[in-house]
Order: sequence, then C-alpha cells, then structure tokens
Amino acid sequence: MKVIFTIDHDHDFAIIYELLKRDKNQERFAGKISSSLLKKTSSLKREEFIKELKKYTQKKYGSSSQFLEKTVRLYQLSWDEINEEFFSKTEEITGFSWKYNEYFCVVSFFNKGISNWGGDKIIRGWNENPYLMWKITAHELLISHIFCIFEKKEFAKYNLSSDKKWKIAEISAFAICGLEKKMIKLWPWTTEEERYPLNHNYPHIYESQKKLKTFYKNKKDFKSFLKKAIKEIP
Repeated sequence: MKVIFTIDHDHDFAIIYELLKRDKNQERFAGKISSSLLKKTSSLKREEFIKELKKYTQKKYGSSSQFLEKTVRLYQLSWDEINEEFFSKTEEITGFSWKYNEYFCVVSFFNKGISNWGGDKIIRGWNENPYLMWKITAHELLISHIFCIFEKKEFAKYNLSSDKKWKIAEISAFAICGLEKKMIKLWPWTTEEERYPLNHNYPHIYESQKKLKTFYKNKKDFKSFLKKAIKEIP
C-alpha cells in the first residue's frame, strides 16, 4: 500500500462547495476565502455562486501553484519514511487488510483535513510541517479503512447509519493513533493530551470517546472494540 500526495483542484473545489452549502461550516474557511465571497453563499443563485467560487479557487491555485507543488514533494518524501510501517501496523492492529493498494492525499490551500468514507482519496492542508502532518494524515486514512471494515459481512448485518459509522470511525482513529504503543512511536513528539484528544472539532462525541477509552485499552481485539462501540454509541 502507498499514499500518493497530489494536486487536484476539482476534488478540492467539490469538497469546498459541499461544505459551504452548510452555513455552520463557513467559519472553517475564514481567512482562506474572502469574506465578501462567503457572504454571497446564500444570496447568489447556485450556478452564479459556483462560477464565482471556482474562479476564486482557480486563481489561488494558479498564482501559488509552484509552492503547492513543492509542498507535495516535501510531504511525499516525509510520509515515505513511515508509509510501509503505518500500513502494516494498521493491518496488525485491526486484523483487516486495506481495501486499496494506493491512496491519494490531495494537498489543499483551503481544507485542513477531510477523510473519505470508504474511498481512496483524502485531503490535507498545505501549510503544515512535513513531519507534524503524519498523525492527522494517518487519522484521515484510518477513517476510510474503518468504513471499509463496516462493509464486511459480519458488520454489514448491523445496518448502521452513516452517522454512527462516522462516530465509531473517528473514535477508532483517535484510539489507534493515540493509544496504541506501536503507533505512538511514529509520532513521539506528541504530548499526552494530543494523543487521545478531547478538545477537537466534534464535542458531541467526547462522552462516547471517554467511555470507550478504557475498553479500548483492555480490548481482546479490534473486532471486539468495534462491537462494543456499536452497542455504546448512540
């Protein structure tokens, strides 16, 4: 398995547009997209807004493309140092093989981190230290991996909603990255609080995350953890 860092304006734009359709997500683009354009989200007709937004993002990509290209190269060189170890350790921890042989990480001017619910493409922000970005990149990849696990027959029978799958995948990714000694060694610079954080952007899963921490640390295996999470998470 391998992560390929790449530039993909069309994919990045599609995600930006989807998020901007939800008012609550506008603040994540503050400072990245002009405030005057953001204010037009609800006032312009759909076609007009898409046209203006695409023009804005294409201009950003055009004027700063050389720097984005350099970042992609730096990210790739850095990630390659842990690529094989990350994928093999994940399979060892979860007991499941990765679905795809290649995963694509779109490096973005606008989005900090976006996973894919079972797909092979994630997004990461361009303005991070090439080494400090490892843990969040791993987190986004793990969410996709766990969604693929839910496709397996033994979990498909639960008929879980997408929202519940996402909650379990988020908490599982936090646990794998921050509670597994095998994984913590990949980012030894993280503090104790950063390993299994309870100050992220999803406060509605804090209680479930806290409740499942002890069970994860004492789990028989990853399958048993997922089945426990299915019972515990609303």
